[in-house]
Amino acid sequence: MIEFQNVNFAFEKDKKVLKDLNFKIEKGESVGLIGANGAGKSTLMKLMVGLLSGEGRITIDGTEISRKKLYEIRGKIGFVLQNSDDQMFMPTVLEDMMFAPLNYGLSREDAESKVDEVLARLNISEYKDKYNHKISGGEKRMAAIATILAMEPEIILMDEPTSTLDPYNRRIIINTIKELKQTKLIASHDLDMILDTCDRVILLSKGEIVADGPAREVLSNKEILEANRMELPLSLSKE
Repeated sequence: MIEFQNVNFAFEKDKKVLKDLNFKIEKGESVGLIGANGAGKSTLMKLMVGLLSGEGRITIDGTEISRKKLYEIRGKIGFVLQNSDDQMFMPTVLEDMMFAPLNYGLSREDAESKVDEVLARLNISEYKDKYNHKISGGEKRMAAIATILAMEPEIILMDEPTSTLDPYNRRIIINTIKELKQTKLIASHDLDMILDTCDRVILLSKGEIVADGPAREVLSNKEILEANRMELPLSLSKE
């Protein structure tokens, strides 16, 4: 479903952020993307939705990402951005959640029904009519995730989905991710969440893939994690 072929990206000439990336993600896979700050995780995701443009070839369902194909590609992908303020741009949570479903052809009645369903699923129905500028960072994070779930995309990208969340909402998001059938790519420093939700892990370091394998195998490798400025997940460090 997703394929990177010899993908490179640099913000400045001769200072590559991503270096010759090659990997595939099959339909229905749940893949964790880990690495220290500056490893290139967010950049990789932004390339997938055309927010950045690099060298090489990225395909979604066999369709190469290009300016002409962006509308088609973005209709398949829901992207939870690292900064919720960059994602929530309408006055209220309801309007934000309805924007994509309405834009892709749902009736207003069906779109609002979908919104109600997602809010109830995340146990945040009281957010529906709240103004985005009046809710906390954690509340906005939950609302941003709800916005993407209301789209029902084929592919879900999440950049630090549990950041700013309290333990209760973090657990709701983990359980929700585990139930989702879509293809998922999740970037996070929350390695316990990655272990809980992902079958496979890709480890980036300085823009290169240094490990790619079963989640538990990669996340239990203390040597490779520490060599790349990370630590074992808490749940594994106690074993």
